[in-house]
Amino acid sequence: MKSLHQYHPIVIFFYFFVVIGLTMFYMHPVLLGISFLGAVLLSLFIQRKKFLSSLKWLLPFMFIAAIINPLITHNGEIILLYVNYQPITLEAIVYGFSMSVMLLSVVFWFGSFNEIMTSDKFLYLFGRISPAVALLISLTMRLIPLFFLQIKKITNAQRTIGMDPTTGSLWHRIKSAATIISILISWALENAIETADSMKARGYGLKNRSTFSLFKFDRADGIVTTVITCLFFVALISSYFGWNYFAYYPTFSTIELNMTTWIVFISYFALIMLPIVIELLEVLKWRSLKLNN
Repeated sequence: MKSLHQYHPIVIFFYFFVVIGLTMFYMHPVLLGISFLGAVLLSLFIQRKKFLSSLKWLLPFMFIAAIINPLITHNGEIILLYVNYQPITLEAIVYGFSMSVMLLSVVFWFGSFNEIMTSDKFLYLFGRISPAVALLISLTMRLIPLFFLQIKKITNAQRTIGMDPTTGSLWHRIKSAATIISILISWALENAIETADSMKARGYGLKNRSTFSLFKFDRADGIVTTVITCLFFVALISSYFGWNYFAYYPTFSTIELNMTTWIVFISYFALIMLPIVIELLEVLKWRSLKLNN
């Protein structure tokens, strides 16, 4: 067993493509809860600090999104109160909360995808199909972290010469911030030119250009891909027959618990928890090796 980061880029991309796609289209409360739980657990496994720091603005966003829907949508049969003679219904509140959970789940899944699917893996997948587009997307994914890192370096350097944008008069702060932005823009343009020259010197995008890669599709990749494909097929079948359908308007559908729905829930739970199981097995493997040594 190997860690999630060590799987072939095709396997990683296929898994997140399936999970994010299903999360965006499923509005069933049970399936939403499963996807949200899996996204949170995976984020805690692979990017704990970033995830916890992002909660301070993601959680308020979640509640704001949940509040906005009942204020603009007045459909539903269970009326709780009236605001300016407009009904606030329970269905609208629950639907708004479900939408915010879905959006947060997608954000968390994309955060994990960004952490695992590094630029070299992305270039490996799409470099031969469209080198220019692959390079552009890879640089874009890498741009924001680099910008944050560079602006911290510039700000710390400017503080040493008294150009701190957080202290002093308003004019001093504006002047310091403008200087930092100017330096950052100059660095970005210079870095773009250096990157372009470097890629051109390496012959990126030329025909018959040889490439080297450490990625090999082995037996474990094949097993995981087969599992993902089977579980995805079950999800597609359940969507086709409407086994995972849930209506919020005009009132809530009943959640039936029969053999069919249990198969849908368990298969989706297995799909969502697959990377968690992989990471847990890897942790247990390392602990076992340490104890044996």
